[in-house]
Amino acid sequence: MTGTIVNALLILVGSVIGSVFKRGIKDDYQDILMQAMGLAVTALGLCSVAKHMPDSQYPVLFIASLAIGGLIGEKLNMEHRFKQFVSRFSKGNLAEGLSTAVLLFCIGTLSIVGPIESALNGNQTYLFTNAILDLVTSMVLATSYGIGIALSAIVLFCWQGFFYVAAGAVAGAITPELLTEISIIGGVLIMSSGLGILGLKKFRTINLIPALFIPAVYLGIRSLLGI
Repeated sequence: MTGTIVNALLILVGSVIGSVFKRGIKDDYQDILMQAMGLAVTALGLCSVAKHMPDSQYPVLFIASLAIGGLIGEKLNMEHRFKQFVSRFSKGNLAEGLSTAVLLFCIGTLSIVGPIESALNGNQTYLFTNAILDLVTSMVLATSYGIGIALSAIVLFCWQGFFYVAAGAVAGAITPELLTEISIIGGVLIMSSGLGILGLKKFRTINLIPALFIPAVYLGIRSLLGI
């Protein structure tokens, strides 16, 4: 799990560096950094959707997944529970920053394929590439939200660790079709986080996270039925 460990450590390093810079930045500069971060996150989400949408074999699946996943997340009240948990450790808008960080760091092809490739072939390329990207992103996020962003490293370690440990069973199930659908939904969620940072609309993005698992269920049922 060398690549995953490096990835998590670089998020910690980026969070520390960003939080140090935050202390010496005036409010006006922090505001413009927040705007820049919001625009960048929105652009990343749009890019993911635009990139993978043409490859989707099930163009309506992401819509159904968002609807069903949203209902499940709302029933479980995930957003409220998450904010309650974060509020135990910090006051302010850290919950928004952490939810954005988790989505950016975990919901992406590199963060899923990387640990599987590492476990099966010993190839760390994807994870090291992802680590560099996350280093820069965590620095920017921590500049806006503070050292609390470092908590996302724990989530990333568990997320990638799951795929690494279960690589033998999971690798065959993660087909290109499934990755495409997850990337589209992930792009939508990332975009909603960006719009939230910009203050244009506050989405309950965490309540939509169950949508990421709906394509796996749907494609799994199709496979079992031989459709």
